Amino acid sequence: MRLLEMLLFFLSVCLLGLLFVNNQRIRKSILLVTSGASFTFLVVHLLVEGYRIQLLFIYGFIILMFIISLIGIFIKPKVVRNVSRMPRVLGRLFIGIGLIATGCLLYVFPVFNLPVPTGELKVGTQAFYFIDSSREETFGKTAKGKRELMVQVWYPAQAGTGHYAPFIPDTEILPYMAGNYGLPGFTFQHLQYVSNHAYMEAKVSSKQKAYPLIIASPGFGSSRFLHTTQAEHLASHGYIVAVIDHTYNTFATEFPDGRITTDTTNDLFSPDQDFGESRGIRDKLGEVLTNDVIFTLDQFELIQSGQIPSNLKGRLDLGHIGVFGHSIGGATAYDASYDPRIAVGIDLDGGLYRLSDRESLQKPFLFINSESYFEKLKMVMENRVYTDEELKRMGSTREWEDQVTEDKKLELDRMRLAADEGGQILYIENTEHLNFTDVQFISPIFNLLGITGKIAPQRANFAINAYMLDFFDLYLKHQNGTLMKGPNSFFPEVNFVKIDDM
Repeated sequence: MRLLEMLLFFLSVCLLGLLFVNNQRIRKSILLVTSGASFTFLVVHLLVEGYRIQLLFIYGFIILMFIISLIGIFIKPKVVRNVSRMPRVLGRLFIGIGLIATGCLLYVFPVFNLPVPTGELKVGTQAFYFIDSSREETFGKTAKGKRELMVQVWYPAQAGTGHYAPFIPDTEILPYMAGNYGLPGFTFQHLQYVSNHAYMEAKVSSKQKAYPLIIASPGFGSSRFLHTTQAEHLASHGYIVAVIDHTYNTFATEFPDGRITTDTTNDLFSPDQDFGESRGIRDKLGEVLTNDVIFTLDQFELIQSGQIPSNLKGRLDLGHIGVFGHSIGGATAYDASYDPRIAVGIDLDGGLYRLSDRESLQKPFLFINSESYFEKLKMVMENRVYTDEELKRMGSTREWEDQVTEDKKLELDRMRLAADEGGQILYIENTEHLNFTDVQFISPIFNLLGITGKIAPQRANFAINAYMLDFFDLYLKHQNGTLMKGPNSFFPEVNFVKIDDM
Protein backbone atom coordinates (compact mmCIF):
# COMPACT_ATOMS: atom_id res chain seq x y z
CA MET A 1 0.00 0.00 0.00
CA ARG A 2 1.36 3.42 -0.95
CA LEU A 3 1.87 6.21 1.59
CA LEU A 4 -1.13 8.35 0.67
CA GLU A 5 -3.32 5.27 0.34
CA MET A 6 -2.47 4.28 3.90
CA LEU A 7 -3.16 7.83 5.08
CA LEU A 8 -6.55 7.92 3.32
CA PHE A 9 -7.51 4.59 4.83
CA PHE A 10 -6.51 5.78 8.32
CA LEU A 11 -8.42 9.05 7.94
CA SER A 12 -11.48 7.14 6.72
CA VAL A 13 -11.41 5.05 9.89
CA CYS A 14 -11.15 8.27 11.91
CA LEU A 15 -14.16 9.71 10.08
CA LEU A 16 -16.12 6.58 10.88
CA GLY A 17 -15.11 6.91 14.51
CA LEU A 18 -16.38 10.51 14.62
CA LEU A 19 -19.86 9.28 13.76
CA PHE A 20 -19.97 7.68 17.19
CA VAL A 21 -19.21 10.96 19.04
CA ASN A 22 -22.42 12.13 20.76
CA ASN A 23 -21.38 15.73 21.48
CA GLN A 24 -22.64 17.58 18.40
CA ARG A 25 -20.41 20.63 18.89
CA ILE A 26 -17.22 18.59 19.22
CA ARG A 27 -18.18 16.27 16.39
CA LYS A 28 -19.01 19.15 14.07
CA SER A 29 -15.68 20.92 14.52
CA ILE A 30 -13.50 17.80 14.41
CA LEU A 31 -15.44 16.45 11.44
CA LEU A 32 -14.77 19.63 9.48
CA VAL A 33 -11.03 19.47 10.15
CA THR A 34 -10.71 15.72 9.52
CA SER A 35 -12.88 15.63 6.41
CA GLY A 36 -11.13 18.72 5.04
CA ALA A 37 -7.72 17.12 5.58
CA SER A 38 -8.98 13.85 4.08
CA PHE A 39 -10.33 15.62 0.99
CA THR A 40 -7.04 17.51 0.57
CA PHE A 41 -5.01 14.32 0.78
CA LEU A 42 -7.45 12.65 -1.61
CA VAL A 43 -6.78 15.33 -4.24
CA VAL A 44 -3.01 15.01 -3.71
CA HIS A 45 -3.29 11.22 -3.95
CA LEU A 46 -5.17 11.41 -7.25
CA LEU A 47 -2.65 13.88 -8.70
CA VAL A 48 0.52 12.20 -7.41
CA GLU A 49 -0.19 8.50 -6.99
CA GLY A 50 -3.17 8.09 -9.33
CA TYR A 51 -6.57 6.59 -8.64
CA ARG A 52 -7.21 2.95 -7.81
CA ILE A 53 -10.50 1.23 -8.42
CA GLN A 54 -9.99 -0.68 -5.16
CA LEU A 55 -10.29 2.66 -3.30
CA LEU A 56 -13.57 3.82 -4.84
CA PHE A 57 -15.50 3.29 -1.59
CA ILE A 58 -13.03 5.42 0.37
CA TYR A 59 -13.11 8.11 -2.31
CA GLY A 60 -16.89 8.30 -2.09
CA PHE A 61 -16.94 8.20 1.72
CA ILE A 62 -14.41 11.03 2.07
CA ILE A 63 -16.19 13.23 -0.47
CA LEU A 64 -19.55 12.59 1.22
CA MET A 65 -18.22 13.43 4.68
CA PHE A 66 -16.57 16.59 3.37
CA ILE A 67 -19.84 17.72 1.77
CA ILE A 68 -21.74 16.97 4.98
CA SER A 69 -19.24 18.97 7.05
CA LEU A 70 -19.53 21.96 4.69
CA ILE A 71 -23.32 21.82 4.83
CA GLY A 72 -23.08 21.86 8.60
CA ILE A 73 -21.32 25.23 8.49
CA PHE A 74 -23.92 27.04 6.44
CA ILE A 75 -27.15 25.28 7.37
CA LYS A 76 -28.41 25.14 10.92
CA PRO A 77 -29.74 21.64 11.54
CA LYS A 78 -33.37 21.27 12.56
CA VAL A 79 -34.15 19.61 15.84
CA VAL A 80 -35.75 16.27 15.14
CA ARG A 81 -37.13 14.24 18.00
CA ASN A 82 -37.93 10.56 18.30
CA VAL A 83 -35.94 9.58 15.20
CA SER A 84 -35.26 5.86 15.01
CA ARG A 85 -31.66 4.88 15.65
CA MET A 86 -31.86 2.03 13.15
CA PRO A 87 -30.91 4.07 10.02
CA ARG A 88 -27.86 5.50 11.81
CA VAL A 89 -26.77 2.07 13.04
CA LEU A 90 -27.22 0.52 9.61
CA GLY A 91 -25.36 3.43 7.97
CA ARG A 92 -22.38 3.05 10.28
CA LEU A 93 -22.42 -0.71 9.79
CA PHE A 94 -22.43 -0.24 6.01
CA ILE A 95 -19.47 2.14 6.22
CA GLY A 96 -17.58 -0.25 8.48
CA ILE A 97 -18.15 -3.16 6.12
CA GLY A 98 -17.09 -0.97 3.20
CA LEU A 99 -13.82 -0.03 4.91
CA ILE A 100 -13.10 -3.64 5.83
CA ALA A 101 -13.76 -4.70 2.24
CA THR A 102 -11.49 -1.91 0.97
CA GLY A 103 -8.73 -3.02 3.34
CA CYS A 104 -9.05 -6.56 2.02
CA LEU A 105 -8.86 -5.36 -1.58
CA LEU A 106 -5.74 -3.33 -0.82
CA TYR A 107 -4.16 -6.41 0.75
CA VAL A 108 -5.14 -8.71 -2.11
CA PHE A 109 -4.13 -6.30 -4.89
CA PRO A 110 -1.24 -4.20 -3.54
CA VAL A 111 0.91 -1.69 -5.38
CA PHE A 112 4.02 -3.71 -4.59
CA ASN A 113 7.75 -3.20 -5.00
CA LEU A 114 9.72 -5.61 -7.15
CA PRO A 115 12.95 -6.96 -5.63
CA VAL A 116 15.93 -4.69 -6.17
CA PRO A 117 18.63 -6.17 -8.47
CA THR A 118 21.71 -7.18 -6.48
CA GLY A 119 24.36 -6.37 -9.08
CA GLU A 120 26.50 -3.25 -9.04
CA LEU A 121 25.40 -2.10 -12.50
CA LYS A 122 22.40 0.08 -13.26
CA VAL A 123 19.85 -1.34 -15.68
CA GLY A 124 18.36 0.02 -18.88
CA THR A 125 15.50 -1.35 -20.94
CA GLN A 126 14.01 -0.92 -24.39
CA ALA A 127 11.59 -2.77 -26.65
CA PHE A 128 12.20 -4.04 -30.17
CA TYR A 129 9.65 -4.86 -32.85
CA PHE A 130 10.71 -7.55 -35.32
CA ILE A 131 9.00 -9.01 -38.41
CA ASP A 132 10.10 -12.39 -39.71
CA SER A 133 9.37 -12.10 -43.43
CA SER A 134 10.29 -15.75 -43.97
CA ARG A 135 7.43 -17.11 -41.83
CA GLU A 136 3.69 -16.87 -42.21
CA GLU A 137 1.66 -16.25 -39.06
CA THR A 138 -0.52 -19.30 -38.45
CA PHE A 139 -2.05 -18.50 -35.03
CA GLY A 140 -3.94 -15.33 -35.98
CA LYS A 141 -3.97 -12.20 -38.11
CA THR A 142 -1.08 -9.75 -38.40
CA ALA A 143 -0.57 -6.53 -40.31
CA LYS A 144 1.39 -8.20 -43.11
CA GLY A 145 0.55 -11.84 -42.56
CA LYS A 146 4.06 -12.55 -41.30
CA ARG A 147 5.28 -13.57 -37.87
CA GLU A 148 5.70 -10.48 -35.67
CA LEU A 149 7.46 -10.33 -32.31
CA MET A 150 7.91 -7.83 -29.52
CA VAL A 151 11.14 -8.32 -27.58
CA GLN A 152 12.00 -6.50 -24.35
CA VAL A 153 15.68 -6.04 -23.58
CA TRP A 154 17.28 -5.32 -20.23
CA TYR A 155 20.98 -4.39 -20.22
CA PRO A 156 23.76 -2.87 -18.07
CA ALA A 157 23.37 0.90 -18.19
CA GLN A 158 25.14 4.07 -17.23
CA ALA A 159 23.80 5.79 -14.11
CA GLY A 160 20.26 6.65 -15.09
CA THR A 161 18.36 9.85 -14.61
CA GLY A 162 14.64 10.37 -14.18
CA HIS A 163 12.12 7.72 -13.16
CA TYR A 164 12.20 3.98 -13.47
CA ALA A 165 10.19 2.41 -16.27
CA PRO A 166 6.77 0.94 -15.43
CA PHE A 167 6.63 -2.76 -14.61
CA ILE A 168 4.03 -3.16 -17.40
CA PRO A 169 4.27 -0.10 -19.67
CA ASP A 170 1.67 -1.42 -22.12
CA THR A 171 -1.29 -0.70 -19.85
CA GLU A 172 -3.82 -1.68 -22.54
CA ILE A 173 -2.93 -5.34 -21.97
CA LEU A 174 -3.87 -5.29 -18.26
CA PRO A 175 -7.55 -6.25 -18.78
CA TYR A 176 -6.41 -9.28 -20.79
CA MET A 177 -4.03 -10.23 -18.02
CA ALA A 178 -6.87 -10.15 -15.49
CA GLY A 179 -9.05 -12.20 -17.81
CA ASN A 180 -6.28 -14.77 -18.09
CA TYR A 181 -6.75 -15.47 -14.38
CA GLY A 182 -10.54 -15.43 -14.57
CA LEU A 183 -10.83 -11.98 -12.98
CA PRO A 184 -12.76 -8.86 -14.10
CA GLY A 185 -10.86 -6.72 -16.57
CA PHE A 186 -10.35 -3.81 -14.15
CA THR A 187 -8.75 -5.98 -11.45
CA PHE A 188 -5.11 -5.30 -12.35
CA GLN A 189 -5.56 -1.60 -13.14
CA HIS A 190 -3.25 -0.75 -10.23
CA LEU A 191 -0.28 -2.53 -11.86
CA GLN A 192 0.28 0.59 -13.94
CA TYR A 193 1.67 2.16 -10.76
CA VAL A 194 4.26 -0.57 -10.15
CA SER A 195 7.76 0.35 -11.32
CA ASN A 196 10.68 -1.83 -12.25
CA HIS A 197 14.33 -0.87 -11.64
CA ALA A 198 15.35 -0.02 -15.19
CA TYR A 199 15.67 3.26 -17.05
CA MET A 200 14.07 3.56 -20.48
CA GLU A 201 16.61 3.52 -23.33
CA ALA A 202 19.52 4.56 -21.11
CA LYS A 203 23.07 4.43 -22.47
CA VAL A 204 24.84 1.09 -22.24
CA SER A 205 27.33 0.87 -19.38
CA SER A 206 30.94 1.48 -20.35
CA LYS A 207 32.28 -0.84 -17.65
CA GLN A 208 32.77 -3.59 -20.23
CA LYS A 209 33.28 -3.43 -23.96
CA ALA A 210 30.64 -6.12 -24.57
CA TYR A 211 28.23 -8.24 -22.54
CA PRO A 212 27.04 -11.84 -23.00
CA LEU A 213 23.56 -12.20 -24.49
CA ILE A 214 20.79 -14.22 -22.88
CA ILE A 215 17.48 -14.85 -24.68
CA ALA A 216 14.41 -15.78 -22.63
CA SER A 217 11.12 -17.46 -23.50
CA PRO A 218 7.95 -17.09 -21.36
CA GLY A 219 5.35 -19.84 -20.98
CA PHE A 220 1.72 -20.31 -22.04
CA GLY A 221 -0.41 -17.22 -21.37
CA SER A 222 2.51 -15.36 -19.83
CA SER A 223 4.34 -12.19 -20.92
CA ARG A 224 7.81 -10.80 -21.34
CA PHE A 225 7.07 -8.41 -18.47
CA LEU A 226 6.50 -11.30 -16.05
CA HIS A 227 10.22 -12.10 -16.16
CA THR A 228 11.30 -8.59 -15.25
CA THR A 229 13.02 -9.44 -11.96
CA GLN A 230 15.08 -12.24 -13.53
CA ALA A 231 16.09 -10.04 -16.45
CA GLU A 232 16.96 -7.06 -14.26
CA HIS A 233 18.99 -9.23 -11.91
CA LEU A 234 21.06 -10.68 -14.75
CA ALA A 235 21.47 -7.27 -16.40
CA SER A 236 22.74 -5.75 -13.14
CA HIS A 237 25.43 -8.45 -13.12
CA GLY A 238 26.63 -7.76 -16.65
CA TYR A 239 24.30 -9.51 -19.11
CA ILE A 240 22.10 -8.30 -21.95
CA VAL A 241 18.78 -10.13 -21.57
CA ALA A 242 16.16 -10.27 -24.33
CA VAL A 243 12.73 -11.65 -23.36
CA ILE A 244 10.41 -12.59 -26.23
CA ASP A 245 6.67 -12.12 -26.35
CA HIS A 246 5.66 -15.17 -28.39
CA THR A 247 2.78 -13.64 -30.32
CA TYR A 248 -0.56 -15.39 -29.72
CA ASN A 249 1.04 -17.48 -26.95
CA THR A 250 1.09 -14.58 -24.48
CA PHE A 251 -2.04 -13.33 -22.72
CA ALA A 252 -1.70 -10.14 -24.80
CA THR A 253 0.92 -8.34 -26.87
CA GLU A 254 0.67 -4.70 -27.91
CA PHE A 255 2.48 -3.64 -31.06
CA PRO A 256 3.80 -0.15 -31.87
CA ASP A 257 0.76 0.67 -34.02
CA GLY A 258 -1.60 -0.08 -31.12
CA ARG A 259 -2.77 -3.50 -32.28
CA ILE A 260 -3.20 -6.06 -29.52
CA THR A 261 -3.02 -9.80 -30.06
CA THR A 262 -4.22 -12.26 -27.43
CA ASP A 263 -3.63 -15.89 -26.53
CA THR A 264 -5.02 -18.23 -29.19
CA THR A 265 -2.65 -21.20 -28.88
CA ASN A 266 -4.71 -22.73 -26.07
CA ASP A 267 -7.46 -23.17 -28.65
CA LEU A 268 -5.24 -25.72 -30.38
CA PHE A 269 -5.93 -28.17 -27.58
CA SER A 270 -9.23 -29.79 -26.56
CA PRO A 271 -10.33 -32.49 -24.10
CA ASP A 272 -11.41 -34.67 -27.01
CA GLN A 273 -7.85 -35.18 -28.25
CA ASP A 274 -5.96 -38.34 -27.42
CA PHE A 275 -2.47 -38.12 -25.98
CA GLY A 276 -0.66 -38.60 -29.29
CA GLU A 277 -2.64 -35.85 -30.99
CA SER A 278 -2.12 -33.45 -28.10
CA ARG A 279 1.61 -34.18 -28.02
CA GLY A 280 1.86 -33.64 -31.78
CA ILE A 281 0.17 -30.24 -31.51
CA ARG A 282 2.48 -29.24 -28.65
CA ASP A 283 5.50 -30.27 -30.73
CA LYS A 284 4.32 -28.14 -33.67
CA LEU A 285 3.66 -25.18 -31.39
CA GLY A 286 7.07 -25.72 -29.81
CA GLU A 287 8.72 -25.61 -33.21
CA VAL A 288 7.23 -22.14 -33.80
CA LEU A 289 8.46 -20.94 -30.41
CA THR A 290 11.92 -22.36 -31.04
CA ASN A 291 12.06 -20.58 -34.38
CA ASP A 292 11.10 -17.36 -32.58
CA VAL A 293 14.24 -17.71 -30.47
CA ILE A 294 16.45 -18.49 -33.46
CA PHE A 295 14.99 -15.57 -35.42
CA THR A 296 15.49 -13.22 -32.45
CA LEU A 297 19.11 -14.32 -32.23
CA ASP A 298 19.48 -13.51 -35.92
CA GLN A 299 18.14 -10.00 -35.26
CA PHE A 300 20.65 -9.39 -32.51
CA GLU A 301 23.42 -10.25 -34.91
CA LEU A 302 22.04 -7.46 -37.12
CA ILE A 303 21.87 -5.14 -34.11
CA GLN A 304 25.47 -5.95 -33.27
CA SER A 305 26.60 -5.06 -36.79
CA GLY A 306 24.49 -1.89 -36.91
CA GLN A 307 22.12 -3.08 -39.63
CA ILE A 308 19.31 -2.57 -37.09
CA PRO A 309 19.84 0.80 -35.37
CA SER A 310 20.27 0.51 -31.60
CA ASN A 311 22.46 1.75 -28.77
CA LEU A 312 23.40 -1.92 -28.32
CA LYS A 313 25.46 -1.84 -31.52
CA GLY A 314 28.85 -3.42 -30.91
CA ARG A 315 28.06 -4.09 -27.25
CA LEU A 316 26.90 -7.72 -27.56
CA ASP A 317 29.30 -10.58 -26.84
CA LEU A 318 27.89 -13.02 -29.35
CA GLY A 319 30.57 -15.55 -28.54
CA HIS A 320 28.83 -16.20 -25.24
CA ILE A 321 25.09 -16.73 -25.59
CA GLY A 322 22.66 -18.40 -23.20
CA VAL A 323 18.91 -19.04 -23.08
CA PHE A 324 16.34 -19.63 -20.39
CA GLY A 325 12.59 -20.08 -20.26
CA HIS A 326 9.65 -21.00 -18.08
CA SER A 327 7.09 -23.75 -18.63
CA ILE A 328 6.82 -24.40 -22.37
CA GLY A 329 9.34 -21.57 -22.65
CA GLY A 330 11.78 -23.75 -20.70
CA ALA A 331 11.27 -26.49 -23.27
CA THR A 332 11.82 -23.84 -25.94
CA ALA A 333 15.13 -22.87 -24.32
CA TYR A 334 16.22 -26.52 -24.43
CA ASP A 335 15.10 -27.03 -28.03
CA ALA A 336 16.69 -23.78 -29.20
CA SER A 337 19.99 -24.79 -27.62
CA TYR A 338 20.63 -27.14 -30.53
CA ASP A 339 21.62 -23.96 -32.38
CA PRO A 340 25.45 -23.96 -32.30
CA ARG A 341 25.53 -20.25 -31.34
CA ILE A 342 23.91 -21.00 -27.98
CA ALA A 343 26.32 -22.29 -25.34
CA VAL A 344 24.07 -23.13 -22.38
CA GLY A 345 20.50 -22.88 -21.17
CA ILE A 346 18.12 -23.11 -18.23
CA ASP A 347 14.68 -24.71 -18.08
CA LEU A 348 12.44 -23.33 -15.32
CA ASP A 349 9.79 -25.96 -14.55
CA GLY A 350 9.02 -26.89 -18.12
CA GLY A 351 8.41 -30.33 -19.65
CA LEU A 352 10.36 -30.89 -22.88
CA TYR A 353 8.90 -31.26 -26.39
CA ARG A 354 10.06 -32.73 -29.70
CA LEU A 355 11.85 -35.45 -27.73
CA SER A 356 11.71 -37.97 -30.55
CA ASP A 357 12.89 -35.55 -33.22
CA ARG A 358 16.51 -35.11 -32.14
CA GLU A 359 19.44 -36.77 -30.47
CA SER A 360 20.41 -35.72 -26.95
CA LEU A 361 21.72 -32.20 -26.42
CA GLN A 362 25.47 -32.20 -25.92
CA LYS A 363 25.65 -29.04 -23.80
CA PRO A 364 25.46 -28.09 -20.12
CA PHE A 365 21.86 -27.42 -19.18
CA LEU A 366 20.31 -26.47 -15.85
CA PHE A 367 16.83 -27.69 -14.85
CA ILE A 368 15.17 -25.92 -11.92
CA ASN A 369 11.82 -27.46 -11.04
CA SER A 370 9.02 -26.71 -8.63
CA GLU A 371 8.42 -29.23 -5.87
CA SER A 372 5.09 -30.24 -7.39
CA TYR A 373 6.64 -30.95 -10.81
CA PHE A 374 9.51 -32.84 -9.21
CA GLU A 375 6.99 -35.09 -7.43
CA LYS A 376 5.63 -36.10 -10.85
CA LEU A 377 9.14 -36.87 -12.08
CA LYS A 378 9.88 -38.76 -8.87
CA MET A 379 6.87 -41.02 -9.45
CA VAL A 380 8.36 -42.00 -12.80
CA MET A 381 11.83 -42.49 -11.35
CA GLU A 382 10.43 -44.76 -8.63
CA ASN A 383 8.16 -46.63 -11.07
CA ARG A 384 5.07 -45.74 -9.05
CA VAL A 385 1.63 -45.63 -10.69
CA TYR A 386 -1.52 -43.75 -9.84
CA THR A 387 -4.30 -45.58 -8.07
CA ASP A 388 -7.79 -45.66 -9.58
CA GLU A 389 -8.91 -43.18 -6.94
CA GLU A 390 -6.07 -40.77 -7.82
CA LEU A 391 -6.89 -41.00 -11.52
CA LYS A 392 -10.53 -40.23 -10.80
CA ARG A 393 -9.56 -37.23 -8.70
CA MET A 394 -7.23 -36.00 -11.44
CA GLY A 395 -9.86 -36.48 -14.13
CA SER A 396 -7.40 -38.58 -16.14
CA THR A 397 -7.18 -42.13 -17.46
CA ARG A 398 -4.58 -44.84 -16.97
CA GLU A 399 -3.93 -44.98 -20.71
CA TRP A 400 -3.18 -41.25 -20.79
CA GLU A 401 -0.93 -41.37 -17.72
CA ASP A 402 0.95 -44.39 -19.04
CA GLN A 403 1.84 -42.41 -22.15
CA VAL A 404 2.82 -39.43 -20.00
CA THR A 405 5.13 -41.76 -18.06
CA GLU A 406 6.83 -42.96 -21.24
CA ASP A 407 7.46 -39.36 -22.31
CA LYS A 408 8.76 -38.46 -18.84
CA LYS A 409 11.21 -41.36 -18.96
CA LEU A 410 12.65 -39.97 -22.17
CA GLU A 411 12.67 -36.48 -20.65
CA LEU A 412 14.51 -37.74 -17.57
CA ASP A 413 17.09 -39.38 -19.80
CA ARG A 414 17.65 -36.04 -21.56
CA MET A 415 17.98 -34.31 -18.20
CA ARG A 416 20.52 -36.86 -17.00
CA LEU A 417 22.62 -36.48 -20.15
CA ALA A 418 22.54 -32.67 -19.83
CA ALA A 419 23.76 -33.04 -16.25
CA ASP A 420 26.57 -35.30 -17.49
CA GLU A 421 27.62 -32.43 -19.78
CA GLY A 422 28.03 -30.12 -16.77
CA GLY A 423 24.46 -29.13 -15.98
CA GLN A 424 22.38 -29.83 -12.90
CA ILE A 425 18.86 -30.91 -11.97
CA LEU A 426 17.34 -29.03 -9.03
CA TYR A 427 14.00 -28.55 -7.34
CA ILE A 428 12.99 -25.93 -4.80
CA GLU A 429 10.85 -26.94 -1.86
CA ASN A 430 7.41 -25.37 -1.36
CA THR A 431 7.32 -23.88 -4.86
CA GLU A 432 4.64 -24.14 -7.51
CA HIS A 433 4.74 -23.48 -11.24
CA LEU A 434 4.20 -19.70 -11.11
CA ASN A 435 6.87 -19.07 -8.48
CA PHE A 436 9.21 -18.90 -11.47
CA THR A 437 7.55 -15.71 -12.75
CA ASP A 438 6.71 -12.30 -11.30
CA VAL A 439 3.09 -13.41 -10.95
CA GLN A 440 4.07 -14.42 -7.41
CA PHE A 441 4.42 -10.74 -6.42
CA ILE A 442 1.10 -9.55 -7.83
CA SER A 443 -1.21 -10.85 -5.13
CA PRO A 444 -0.98 -12.90 -1.92
CA ILE A 445 -4.30 -14.46 -2.92
CA PHE A 446 -2.40 -16.53 -5.49
CA ASN A 447 -0.58 -18.20 -2.62
CA LEU A 448 -3.85 -18.92 -0.79
CA LEU A 449 -5.29 -20.45 -3.96
CA GLY A 450 -2.23 -22.65 -4.44
CA ILE A 451 -1.21 -20.97 -7.69
CA THR A 452 2.10 -20.19 -6.03
CA GLY A 453 3.70 -22.26 -3.27
CA LYS A 454 4.11 -21.79 0.46
CA ILE A 455 7.56 -20.27 0.03
CA ALA A 456 7.73 -16.46 0.35
CA PRO A 457 7.84 -14.87 -3.13
CA GLN A 458 10.96 -12.84 -2.26
CA ARG A 459 12.75 -15.96 -1.09
CA ALA A 460 11.77 -17.99 -4.14
CA ASN A 461 12.89 -15.18 -6.44
CA PHE A 462 16.17 -14.78 -4.55
CA ALA A 463 17.02 -18.47 -4.78
CA ILE A 464 16.06 -18.84 -8.44
CA ASN A 465 18.02 -15.73 -9.43
CA ALA A 466 21.07 -16.85 -7.47
CA TYR A 467 21.26 -20.24 -9.18
CA MET A 468 20.54 -18.83 -12.63
CA LEU A 469 23.30 -16.24 -12.25
CA ASP A 470 25.79 -18.79 -10.89
CA PHE A 471 25.15 -21.12 -13.83
CA PHE A 472 25.45 -18.43 -16.49
CA ASP A 473 28.54 -16.97 -14.79
CA LEU A 474 30.18 -20.40 -14.82
CA TYR A 475 29.68 -21.07 -18.51
CA LEU A 476 29.42 -17.63 -20.12
CA LYS A 477 31.95 -15.75 -17.99
CA HIS A 478 34.03 -18.67 -16.68
CA GLN A 479 33.78 -17.47 -13.08
CA ASN A 480 31.90 -18.33 -9.87
CA GLY A 481 30.03 -21.64 -10.14
CA THR A 482 30.03 -22.22 -6.39
CA LEU A 483 26.33 -23.05 -6.20
CA MET A 484 26.64 -25.56 -9.01
CA LYS A 485 28.94 -27.76 -6.92
CA GLY A 486 26.19 -29.14 -4.71
CA PRO A 487 23.87 -28.41 -1.77
CA ASN A 488 24.50 -25.10 -0.04
CA SER A 489 23.52 -24.31 3.56
CA PHE A 490 22.48 -20.79 2.56
CA PHE A 491 19.81 -22.31 0.29
CA PRO A 492 18.44 -25.30 2.23
CA GLU A 493 15.26 -25.29 0.12
CA VAL A 494 17.24 -26.07 -3.05
CA ASN A 495 17.69 -29.80 -3.64
CA PHE A 496 20.02 -31.47 -6.10
CA VAL A 497 18.66 -34.50 -7.95
CA LYS A 498 20.75 -37.41 -9.14
CA ILE A 499 18.60 -39.45 -11.49
CA ASP A 500 20.89 -42.50 -11.39
CA ASP A 501 20.41 -42.70 -7.63
CA MET A 502 16.63 -43.12 -7.88
